[in-house]
Amino acid sequence: MSALAHIFEQAGLATVGLSLVRGQAERARPPRMLHVEFPLGRPLGRPGDPAFQHRVLDAAFALLARTDAPVLVDHPEVIVDESDAPLACTLPPRHDPSLHPAVDELIGLRPAWRRRFEATGHTGVVRFGGADGLPAMVEALVRIEQGAPWQDSGLGAPELGQLAVELRTFYEEVALELAGHTPAARQSESWLYRETEMGLLLRRVQAALKAAEAPRDAWFRFVPTGQPPA
Repeated sequence: MSALAHIFEQAGLATVGLSLVRGQAERARPPRMLHVEFPLGRPLGRPGDPAFQHRVLDAAFALLARTDAPVLVDHPEVIVDESDAPLACTLPPRHDPSLHPAVDELIGLRPAWRRRFEATGHTGVVRFGGADGLPAMVEALVRIEQGAPWQDSGLGAPELGQLAVELRTFYEEVALELAGHTPAARQSESWLYRETEMGLLLRRVQAALKAAEAPRDAWFRFVPTGQPPA
């Protein structure tokens, strides 16, 4: 974004950005940047708080009049939350012991996902046949975990990465339904990777893909870099 800002400025367009990592902004030296001490992934601050978000935007847009570039200003409001503490979400009991635990878990969580979807009308789970198609896709990951060549999964390297994102999105939406409130940043992510069978499977599949020297776009999105090793 900083590089693009310099290009736009050279074309006569004033730019402003939001920084979540101050050191990066200092090194990139964009023309105008408002640094916010908020959890990663939440550059406007508190979800569901439009007054707070508008204060952030107003402070950022106020920098457009500055001509003494590079400008790096700290937003006065700071947010500290339990961003990495896993949510306390009750998982469904095992329904079909003949299934892999991650597949059985996902099937058991689909009613919660449907409640969320029916209440909001929105979902990011749109690839691979939607929520109903995910169990079959997870079976392909189980085969990779158990030693089958990833090339035999029926998915190319980019599709494997996309499937990992799709599963993470499904669990994010489920967590919002089960929690009943807006979690702190990354709490639902930590719940997935530290408390669920799916999180364990994603970790193991990433390890198998890396061991098989699969392309980076096949395994990179299986586990966020901020999550500690299993």
